[in-house]
Amino acid sequence: MREVALVYLDRSGGLQKFVHDCKKYNDSKQSYAVYRFIISINPSDIAELDATLGNYILHNPLQAAQIFQSVCFIAIKTLSLIEQLQTEAQISILLKPTHLPPLPSYVLSLSAYPFNYTSQRFYMSEGIVITMGTVTKYTQGARFLCTEETCPFSEGRFRYIRVHCPGATESATVRTDFVCSLCSSPLQEDMKFRVLGDKQIVEMIDVKVLNALKGYSNDKSHFRIQAFTLFLR
Repeated sequence: MREVALVYLDRSGGLQKFVHDCKKYNDSKQSYAVYRFIISINPSDIAELDATLGNYILHNPLQAAQIFQSVCFIAIKTLSLIEQLQTEAQISILLKPTHLPPLPSYVLSLSAYPFNYTSQRFYMSEGIVITMGTVTKYTQGARFLCTEETCPFSEGRFRYIRVHCPGATESATVRTDFVCSLCSSPLQEDMKFRVLGDKQIVEMIDVKVLNALKGYSNDKSHFRIQAFTLFLR
């Protein structure tokens, strides 16, 4: 699947964009713990190349991102695109589908019962925004070092990297209870390498609420309307 991912990036122009993004990181004087890349993908085109990878992207996007992460790491090392990069864990890949299959199972509808959305895959959702919060910062990635000075992981290495994953809370990325796997000493964040991003909280409501605003309805069944929260990152 890594070979197919590389072929797709080459044919779709994604590889050229990736090289351009790497050049911006390499030319920057700032030090990064995590290098974040957004890769646009067309599920239909990938499915034509390899049905297994196409299905994997649609239904296991977090695991599929790891395939592209491995491909991008090999490309960076082979072409010497980012001199500062040390480990594969420093690469964060966000897969951005251009569209999803026009099937009911890919539509997230909170007005339908039962709610069977247990898989962590892509869904489409249509609604009305009723509230928007202010744009704030969140931690996309952070580097931690061992507090034991005699430990090999106390300096100079990117052994402990925390990267924010979709659906995770802030505490999953930055906490104070991480310990070193080698000596069990507490880990401390190296603030020089913290990578920040923007987030915004949005309240949405299902489009079917418009039916309730008509003022008259022949449907005598009772229903309840409730908003749901989205985190835009």
